[in-house]
Amino acid sequence: MSNRIFTSSRPDAWTSPRPYTDASLRMAAHGRVLPMQQLSLLERLLERLFGRA
Repeated sequence: MSNRIFTSSRPDAWTSPRPYTDASLRMAAHGRVLPMQQLSLLERLLERLFGRA
């Protein structure tokens, strides 16, 4: 069995990282950061009553 070698003309992400983008530009492009888990009904009601900490 022979080993296959994969080559690509695209540069490696480690050797050429993405350029810096301002947080406001990321917000305009993608929107606000969303939580991984959706809040329960009780948590949403308490958040509305007491606000975020």
